[in-house]
Amino acid sequence: MTDASVLSTRTLNRTLLQRQFLAARTSRPVLDVVEHLVALQGQEPNWPYVGLWTRLADFRHDDLTALLRDGRVVRSAALRSTQHLTSSNDFRWLRPVVQPVLDRTARAQYFAAQTAGLNIAELTDVGRELMAGQTLPRRKLALSLAERFPGRDGRVLAGAVELRVPMVHAPATGAWGAWGNRPGIAITLAEHWIGRPMAAPRVEAMIRRYLAAFGPAGVMDIQAWSGLTRLRETLDGLRSQLHVFHDERGTELFDLPGAPLADPDLPVPVRFLPAFDNLLLGHTDRARVISDADRKLVMPGQAMVRPTFLVDGFVHGTWSVKGSALLIAPFRPLSQAGTQAVLDEAERLLAFVAPDAARRRVTFT
Repeated sequence: MTDASVLSTRTLNRTLLQRQFLAARTSRPVLDVVEHLVALQGQEPNWPYVGLWTRLADFRHDDLTALLRDGRVVRSAALRSTQHLTSSNDFRWLRPVVQPVLDRTARAQYFAAQTAGLNIAELTDVGRELMAGQTLPRRKLALSLAERFPGRDGRVLAGAVELRVPMVHAPATGAWGAWGNRPGIAITLAEHWIGRPMAAPRVEAMIRRYLAAFGPAGVMDIQAWSGLTRLRETLDGLRSQLHVFHDERGTELFDLPGAPLADPDLPVPVRFLPAFDNLLLGHTDRARVISDADRKLVMPGQAMVRPTFLVDGFVHGTWSVKGSALLIAPFRPLSQAGTQAVLDEAERLLAFVAPDAARRRVTFT
């Protein structure tokens, strides 16, 4: 008899796809999906749009841009000290939860070389003072800090302040546009933009929200996703409120009580994922969606996570956009049916990412 508490890799794969709205697109409101996913990786502005397009039925660019404009979604450093989009409601408590991760980054050698000898509390107070009640280009904050702290690199000081003081980017910084980051990034104090003070950290709430979107998962998975450490004690405190499973390697996995597990034989469609998507970064053991060999091709180093596509629920290759062409690079041969399914989904994606192109082309490389 099979032990029902041991979950196969395919069960974990199908369950993850279902919880990520990748087994079938959802018609839920965009803000609801952003909140369900907790935070959308937004290293570059266009990628969250692709991440929502692949999960939502009939998603349009302005569906997200409008949320950025009215402040219901914000872009800021959050999980793993990287740029993410969150709802403003979630940012108020999530940023304090992950603040120790950002503080750790702010102590790295890159920043320490310029902040050595400074009173860090004074530096952050000056940063708050300079930002109070306004939105400033990051370069202007850097110039002002260089004037207040002569002999220091203002750009590095501005980065150190931004890590320690909750700030969000102006809407145009995170809006759909040319590929790559926007020039002249503008920032403002989160409390000023959101119109409410930051809230108390809610670590247990973060764990439950993570499990709803990424579970079942282990302690190390939650730590890899968030950047936090030493969460074992917190999970042990929640143990009586969670369901406990194991994977085929014997790793202990936690889940929300009553959360459905997917049929391991569930048919799933081809899906294209943006660069840096948290589907690939949300676990320390990523075998549930990508093999170790393929992981080296997708994550070659220097913090790069290439855009990928899934076939039968697992990463099968990468893709890129060049002008009005979408280039597909499979890691292994595809069946005739698989090739057609990839082409069909690629053409839909290209219509989204290059809507104004007179002629569009999908090419295998």
